[in-house]
Amino acid sequence: MTSPAPDNNVRRAGILLHPTSLPSGMLDRDVERWLQLIADSGFSVWQVLPLGEPQVGLSPYQCSSAFAMNPALLPELPPIDDLDTAFTEFCSDHEFWLDDYALFKILKVHFNGASWFDWPDAWKYRDMQALQQTRDQYARAITVLKWQQYQIHQRWQDIRMKAADKGILLFGDMPIFVGHDSTDVWAHPEWFLLNDDGSMNVVTGVPPDYFSETGQRWGNPHYNWDAMQESGFQWWHSRIDHYLDQFDLLRIDHFRGLEAVWMIDAACETAVDGHWEKVPGDALLSSFIDGLEHLPFVAEDLGIITAEVTALRIKYQLPGMSILQFGFDEFEDNPHKPHNIVQDNITYTGTHDNDTTRGWFDSLEDHVKNQVLQSLGLLNEHCHSWHDLPDAGRVVVDALVTQAMNSRAELCMLPMQDWLQLGSEARMNTPGTVSGNWNWQFQWEQLNPEHIDKMRLIIEKSQRLVNEQ
Repeated sequence: MTSPAPDNNVRRAGILLHPTSLPSGMLDRDVERWLQLIADSGFSVWQVLPLGEPQVGLSPYQCSSAFAMNPALLPELPPIDDLDTAFTEFCSDHEFWLDDYALFKILKVHFNGASWFDWPDAWKYRDMQALQQTRDQYARAITVLKWQQYQIHQRWQDIRMKAADKGILLFGDMPIFVGHDSTDVWAHPEWFLLNDDGSMNVVTGVPPDYFSETGQRWGNPHYNWDAMQESGFQWWHSRIDHYLDQFDLLRIDHFRGLEAVWMIDAACETAVDGHWEKVPGDALLSSFIDGLEHLPFVAEDLGIITAEVTALRIKYQLPGMSILQFGFDEFEDNPHKPHNIVQDNITYTGTHDNDTTRGWFDSLEDHVKNQVLQSLGLLNEHCHSWHDLPDAGRVVVDALVTQAMNSRAELCMLPMQDWLQLGSEARMNTPGTVSGNWNWQFQWEQLNPEHIDKMRLIIEKSQRLVNEQ
């Protein structure tokens, strides 16, 4: 399925919630209840984070495969039906990644969880006889892994149809890089910058910015862009087609990396020392044009953004991101300030990498809190300081939500935590840390008819109500 491009001339409101943050944390009956809830509230877009299988820990941005979905999202696994022709067709249609993924998972278990670049040479370097030996030895286990992927694929397609019936667009997220210890790198080492033994001399990341004083050292391998381009970006086309079979709209995480990448020496423990190196992102994006009338992509353009990155985004008419939490400084040209937000950007109060809006405000120093209130027009002759404002945190969240909805941006996205007025205890992720992330889940009891009616009214007043019920 090729996703039709959403109508960019329609004002919409969406909600950001990863499926693991549903009460069950899975794609079970909670999803149908969730879709009805957000439709009743006036939302017409559901943004999820990557649906891949986390490599280590819970982060969906470090996955074992760029194509496989996380089987932990399945509420149950039906018994294998060897006569299911749809399963056979799925295996055939997805052979280009599915066979390697299943074999990779089996070998990870066989070699006690060791990374592929530490496997015995025969399997590390993909000796055909050794691989066939493994396929024969673990034939049924390989079938089970493929059956898992088939079942979760079918489940997501069912969800997509139910969402479409309610007029809800599904908004996905694609990490730009893949994990070192992943199926993709093991199966196609020629497409990555690796040493002959599979190790890396350079790794990915970003230099210091407002998320981290030492930058972010992600540790992923860099692409061998020369080899990628020589192949006609074959791997990228397969990947994008795969995502557009799942989503109506797709965010490219770290879009900046399609113009230039931050190269960090693998021996460095932080991302402070590195250099920018140009990549053929223009050629890559151009190669997609033939198959699509309009690229249904969103550019995550946060961090250090140059004129070249902006020009690349504009050339392909991709919306960028504006984050209201970043809009309270002394620089009038700050693109995150409400008066600078443009129509083709997507407005957020915050993202999964930010603190919740309430947590963000509560953590500010007193004078900055007052600056925020001043900017929001909440200080007056009766209220000289945030101390004078009962429950100032709640008032600020309401103000930022309303401001985001009333912005010129055609699409406004609201993290679920801000809808619920939650503090730092509900933060999803803190960049640069490895523990305490990706655990938050909401509970149905936290929502009531007042939440729904209030949000629907806000969405309606901001002219973002698309689906009348």
